[in-house]
Amino acid sequence: MLSKFKMARGEKGFTLIELLIVIAIIGILAAIAIPQFSAYKNRAYQSDSKANLHNLFLACKAYWADEGGTSDCAVAAVTGGTYGYAQSTDVTVAITTAPETTFVATAINTKENTTFSISSDGAITP
Repeated sequence: MLSKFKMARGEKGFTLIELLIVIAIIGILAAIAIPQFSAYKNRAYQSDSKANLHNLFLACKAYWADEGGTSDCAVAAVTGGTYGYAQSTDVTVAITTAPETTFVATAINTKENTTFSISSDGAITP
């Protein structure tokens, strides 16, 4: 029994300094990674808003092909059914001007406050 105790006494482990260095390195990596993760989330929310605008624009184009370009495209008219527009739950979309030649719509994600708009030529701008 004493021989096992002597063997355990001679083994080496991590010192307090080594553990503190590892914790400091992990802290530095976390300080770099967390802001990057937030930026990635914001870009994903912005992409969701842009995708909703693009899908609404395509659904309105199909609506105008059926109903004529002078008729007003409304979100309710193109949601589901024939035109297949499905709005994301966190995105608020509003059509400002509804005829085809002067079409303007805006979208904002409730988790990220950048408002995007799409014009009659399909260009999306912040």
